[in-house]
Amino acid sequence: MKNAIASVSLSGTLEEKIRAAAAAGFDEIEIFDVDFLASPLSARETRALIADLGLTCSLYQPFRDLEGMPEPLRARAFDRLKQKFDVMAELGCDRLLMCTNCSPAASGDRPRIVADLRDVGELAQSRGMLVGYEALAWAAHVWDHRVAWDIVREVDHPNFGILLDSFHSLARAIPVESIRDIDPAKIVYVQLADAPVLDMNRLYWSRHFRNLPGQGGLDVEGFVTELFRIGYAGPLSLEIFNDRFRSTSAALVARDGVRSLDALRDAAARNLGQETAMPAKAEILGLEFVEFAVAPDDRTAMESVVAEMGFARAGRHRTKDVELWRSGVTNLVLNFEEEGFARSYRLTHGSSLCAIGLSVADSALAIRRAQALGGTPEASDIPSMPAIRGVGGSLVYLLDQGSADAIWESEFALDPAPVVAEELASGRIDGFDHLAVVVHNDEFLSWQLYWRALFDVQVQDAQDVIDPNGLVVSQAIQNRAGTFRLTMNATDARDALTSRFLSQTFGAGFQHIAFCTTDLAALAQDVRGRGMACLPIPTNYQDDAAARFGLSAEESGQMRQLDILVDEDAAGHRYRQFYSRAFNKSFFFEFVERAGYEGYGAANAPIRLAAQSRYRIDPVP
Repeated sequence: MKNAIASVSLSGTLEEKIRAAAAAGFDEIEIFDVDFLASPLSARETRALIADLGLTCSLYQPFRDLEGMPEPLRARAFDRLKQKFDVMAELGCDRLLMCTNCSPAASGDRPRIVADLRDVGELAQSRGMLVGYEALAWAAHVWDHRVAWDIVREVDHPNFGILLDSFHSLARAIPVESIRDIDPAKIVYVQLADAPVLDMNRLYWSRHFRNLPGQGGLDVEGFVTELFRIGYAGPLSLEIFNDRFRSTSAALVARDGVRSLDALRDAAARNLGQETAMPAKAEILGLEFVEFAVAPDDRTAMESVVAEMGFARAGRHRTKDVELWRSGVTNLVLNFEEEGFARSYRLTHGSSLCAIGLSVADSALAIRRAQALGGTPEASDIPSMPAIRGVGGSLVYLLDQGSADAIWESEFALDPAPVVAEELASGRIDGFDHLAVVVHNDEFLSWQLYWRALFDVQVQDAQDVIDPNGLVVSQAIQNRAGTFRLTMNATDARDALTSRFLSQTFGAGFQHIAFCTTDLAALAQDVRGRGMACLPIPTNYQDDAAARFGLSAEESGQMRQLDILVDEDAAGHRYRQFYSRAFNKSFFFEFVERAGYEGYGAANAPIRLAAQSRYRIDPVP
């Protein structure tokens, strides 16, 4: 089964789109009519380029507004059709997408529609072409693929079949099980697109918000599963209209497209118990550690900040200038090496979080899946930990469950574990709650696909977060158990905190780490006692929170004293949080206490961002 992509899905000229598709590993390409009309290349030159790059032209599209048209529009439509068949013959393409009619002049009379389409079939047969009839979600009369299939059966012509497009069907909430009624031999072509679930005009939704399978909220996996169930074995093609993609590197979108289709095929095959070409999505069990690349000039300050949070040095690497710091079972690695990956990373990004270590069910299988989806294993400063490349050039280490202790012991000369008094343990960091990563707006969907294709994770609905200097889009990703959580943030606002981070660190990266505790107030008091500079929260917020959440005078007073924020879900579950000041005006730390609450305190984000904006010029004391 072959992978294809429509030229309209990629940015650039037609030649650039074709080259990007070939370089990414696609087998076929659809030529979008406007792309061809705008190109100086003739059909024969385009065909030669496609062939030279190892592709085939599998579809020409779209052809609009033919069936049910009055004269002289009907005659003009057939003249256009003949001309397109001439172009297709020179392109070496034998399949045409014909959309259901959107013209207000079109008749909805079924016998007339069928008669016109039978004539289309006759003309196609005379030219050696196949025509696929696609039900547009906003068409005048035929907007349901079930109706389109009924019409195809009535036309009953060997050169006229149905073309299925996941967006048009799923946007109309047509049950995917209805595909079972379609004869796979009559499916001329299949186009796929995902999209966020939005309540808006379907045409506008389609033209601006489609994305790759695995980047949206539509059941594209179920759609393809039903296609495989009935025995469809033809190409799967991406047809994506997306404003971000139009301004994004064609090479990036094309590479993501191949990854998306390969992951989608794997998921659909697994749903049917069929053999697959790659291991299943890796199960993340938790976050074992995070690693910082630290510049020599920042060493003392970084060690001080880590100690202020309650971490203690637990060991030094046996051969490298790398330290392990711990708070309970929470591990931080500080890498001061002047050679290797961490040094290269900090030369580009400055002192920053350069790697994370994930505990997974099977690291070897996780690596194999990453390789099958276009990733490559990466050399790391810790040879016993395999790694793959992550956001912003960071590394994602993959550790087998239960292997971490042995790795720490073999790699590090460990110090004796300190004895922690019971009264001190109550204010201790208990683990990682979540990571927050900042990416460029045009990479947002790409990195979402990365996590969803490689790992067994779910996404929450994207949220708009108000920064004093612009709007930030934030989306949460987590595993089923909630032991791994990640938020991704992006914006086009140049002065927003997210954009300032991107410009200061020369690209995407981890902006903050959130630690969890069972006693936030005790932890807040302890870190202050050790000298940590925390983010001040305005009195206006605290006054509102006291009334909004019915806080006692004692609770409210404690929040004011310790600059704690609070949120509550519909069931009354609480989420409390406070923040450190930023290190070198770059990354920062969050401390949270959850009580059955599954969000991230989104309602408090504008308060935090405004406070950080006020302090963006001031150095941390």
